[in-house]
Amino acid sequence: MKFSTVICALLASSVAAFSPSADVNRRAAINQIAFGAAAVAGAGIAQPAFADGAVSAATIQRSKAVYGNKIAALKSAVDSGDLSAIVESKNAFILFNSGAYPRVVDKSYKAAAIEQTNAIFAAVKAGDASAAKSAYTAYVAANGIKPIGAVSSSYGQGYSGDFDYKVKTPSAAIYVR
Repeated sequence: MKFSTVICALLASSVAAFSPSADVNRRAAINQIAFGAAAVAGAGIAQPAFADGAVSAATIQRSKAVYGNKIAALKSAVDSGDLSAIVESKNAFILFNSGAYPRVVDKSYKAAAIEQTNAIFAAVKAGDASAAKSAYTAYVAANGIKPIGAVSSSYGQGYSGDFDYKVKTPSAAIYVR
């Protein structure tokens, strides 16, 4: 679309600029060429994107799998009382809350998840490992967070392309004969 617009603008300006006419002087020819160049430059301007936010069952599943797996991987650190590991994974909690509950109908679930996240980080800020562990356990149970299961490449296939969300997880296996 843009390319055809550019070609049409160039043709129109060149035909108008070099066609013989009785009243064409240097100023008129320069104006016509400048108008053609402006039309070409205007056609090259990027068009605005009309995105819908891409909220679908697939994006929700992807968010739950990617960030839920990162949150589930914190279990051993939380059990041992390593509060710095929770702090380092703060973005996983934030992205899970926004990605797992993006729709308006999920507003109450999102609010509850955010409240539970705040409880986890309040316990971390206070330095209370047992309160952080109980808040983490409640968060994981309420949001149905489970680690992604491992898939063996000799028995199955976990993903089929580099853009699959399971690529860097334990289920990343490709069956090769």
